[in-house]
Amino acid sequence: RLCAGGAPSLSYQELKDLKKTNVLHIDVRERWEIDRFGKIPASINIPLGELVEALQMDPTEFKNQYNQNMPSKSDPVVFSCLAGTRSKQALGFATSLGFS
Repeated sequence: RLCAGGAPSLSYQELKDLKKTNVLHIDVRERWEIDRFGKIPASINIPLGELVEALQMDPTEFKNQYNQNMPSKSDPVVFSCLAGTRSKQALGFATSLGFS
Protein backbone atom coordinates (compact mmCIF):
# COMPACT_ATOMS: atom_id res chain seq x y z
CA ARG A 1 0.00 0.00 0.00
CA LEU A 2 1.19 3.52 -0.71
CA CYS A 3 0.07 5.37 2.41
CA ALA A 4 0.99 5.03 6.07
CA GLY A 5 -0.92 5.76 9.21
CA GLY A 6 -4.35 4.41 8.36
CA ALA A 7 -5.22 7.09 5.78
CA PRO A 8 -6.93 5.99 2.57
CA SER A 9 -4.23 4.33 0.51
CA LEU A 10 -3.67 2.96 -2.96
CA SER A 11 -1.61 0.14 -4.32
CA TYR A 12 0.80 0.87 -7.13
CA GLN A 13 -1.60 -0.75 -9.63
CA GLU A 14 -4.57 1.28 -8.29
CA LEU A 15 -2.53 4.46 -8.72
CA LYS A 16 -1.58 3.47 -12.28
CA ASP A 17 -5.25 2.80 -13.09
CA LEU A 18 -6.36 6.10 -11.51
CA LYS A 19 -3.77 8.02 -13.52
CA LYS A 20 -5.62 6.88 -16.68
CA THR A 21 -8.60 8.92 -15.45
CA ASN A 22 -8.95 12.61 -14.67
CA VAL A 23 -7.13 12.58 -11.32
CA LEU A 24 -4.59 15.19 -10.23
CA HIS A 25 -1.52 13.55 -8.69
CA ILE A 26 0.36 15.87 -6.34
CA ASP A 27 3.76 14.69 -5.12
CA VAL A 28 4.47 16.49 -1.82
CA ARG A 29 8.16 15.53 -1.59
CA GLU A 30 10.80 18.25 -1.45
CA ARG A 31 12.34 19.38 -4.73
CA TRP A 32 15.72 17.88 -3.80
CA GLU A 33 14.00 14.50 -3.41
CA ILE A 34 12.55 14.79 -6.92
CA ASP A 35 16.03 15.65 -8.23
CA ARG A 36 17.62 12.76 -6.36
CA PHE A 37 14.98 10.00 -6.70
CA GLY A 38 13.10 11.09 -9.83
CA LYS A 39 9.74 12.54 -10.80
CA ILE A 40 6.64 10.40 -10.92
CA PRO A 41 5.27 10.67 -14.47
CA ALA A 42 2.17 12.89 -14.84
CA SER A 43 2.47 14.24 -11.29
CA ILE A 44 3.07 17.79 -10.14
CA ASN A 45 5.44 18.59 -7.33
CA ILE A 46 4.11 20.83 -4.57
CA PRO A 47 6.28 20.38 -1.47
CA LEU A 48 4.21 19.85 1.67
CA GLY A 49 5.35 23.20 3.10
CA GLU A 50 3.81 25.00 0.10
CA LEU A 51 0.63 22.95 -0.21
CA VAL A 52 -1.78 24.98 1.95
CA GLU A 53 -0.79 28.19 0.17
CA ALA A 54 -0.99 26.50 -3.26
CA LEU A 55 -4.49 25.13 -2.63
CA GLN A 56 -5.68 28.64 -1.75
CA MET A 57 -4.15 30.37 -4.80
CA ASP A 58 -6.06 32.11 -7.52
CA PRO A 59 -6.51 29.49 -10.30
CA THR A 60 -4.50 31.60 -12.77
CA GLU A 61 -1.63 31.93 -10.30
CA PHE A 62 -1.74 28.15 -9.64
CA LYS A 63 -1.58 27.43 -13.38
CA ASN A 64 1.36 29.82 -13.81
CA GLN A 65 3.23 28.36 -10.83
CA TYR A 66 2.61 24.64 -11.40
CA ASN A 67 1.71 24.46 -15.12
CA GLN A 68 -1.49 22.61 -14.25
CA ASN A 69 -5.11 23.61 -13.76
CA MET A 70 -5.97 24.13 -10.12
CA PRO A 71 -8.22 21.38 -8.78
CA SER A 72 -11.71 22.30 -7.66
CA LYS A 73 -12.72 21.21 -4.17
CA SER A 74 -14.57 18.21 -5.63
CA ASP A 75 -11.93 17.06 -8.17
CA PRO A 76 -10.18 13.76 -7.53
CA VAL A 77 -6.69 14.37 -6.10
CA VAL A 78 -4.04 11.85 -5.03
CA PHE A 79 -1.14 12.88 -2.78
CA SER A 80 2.11 10.94 -2.65
CA CYS A 81 5.47 11.16 -0.88
CA LEU A 82 8.26 8.75 -0.01
CA ALA A 83 6.75 6.81 2.93
CA GLY A 84 3.15 8.03 3.22
CA THR A 85 3.47 10.28 6.25
CA ARG A 86 3.54 13.59 4.34
CA SER A 87 0.82 12.48 1.94
CA LYS A 88 -1.39 11.78 4.95
CA GLN A 89 -0.66 15.30 6.23
CA ALA A 90 -1.42 16.69 2.75
CA LEU A 91 -4.78 14.91 2.79
CA GLY A 92 -5.55 16.48 6.16
CA PHE A 93 -4.61 19.96 4.91
CA ALA A 94 -6.75 19.57 1.77
CA THR A 95 -9.72 18.28 3.78
CA SER A 96 -9.42 21.20 6.23
CA LEU A 97 -9.59 23.58 3.24
CA GLY A 98 -12.85 21.99 2.06
CA PHE A 99 -11.59 19.50 -0.52
CA SER A 100 -13.64 16.33 -0.60
